[in-house]
Amino acid sequence: MTGVLLAVATALPFASSAEELQSYTVVGDGIPGSLTASPGDAARGRALVLDRVSTCILCHSGPFPETRFQGDLAPSLAGAGSRWTMSQLRLRLVDASRLNPDTIMPSYYRIDGLQRVGRNWQGKPILSAEQIEDIVAYLVSLRD
Repeated sequence: MTGVLLAVATALPFASSAEELQSYTVVGDGIPGSLTASPGDAARGRALVLDRVSTCILCHSGPFPETRFQGDLAPSLAGAGSRWTMSQLRLRLVDASRLNPDTIMPSYYRIDGLQRVGRNWQGKPILSAEQIEDIVAYLVSLRD
C-alpha cells in the first residue's frame, strides 16, 4: 500500500515552492477560516477533483457519470456537502491525519513532519491555498 501511495504522490502537481503556507487555526474538527482572502471557485474545484493528477478521483467516487474508473478506497464524494461543513472539508484536505493518524489520504497543504517525501516535493504543499479553497467550494455544493 505504501508503494502505491508513494507512486501516486510522485505524480501530483504541487504548489509553487515560492508560495508560503497560509496560517490557519484548527477549531475542533475543522478549519473555519478560508486559506485565502477570496472564496473558492466551485467549477475549478470540480476540475481539480476530476483531474487524475490531483488524485481525488483515484480513491473517491462521486456524482461524475462522465468519469470512468472512479476510486473505491475512500468514501464517495456524493453528498459531501450534506455530511461535512466547509470547515470540516477544509481540514480534511489540509491535513486529514489530524482526524485519523492512520489515514491513507495525503496531507495536501502540509509540509512538516512528513515521512518519505521525495526530494522534489520537500518543503512544498501538494495543492495551493487557492486550489484547496476551490475544492472545498465544490465539495460543499454536493448535497445529494
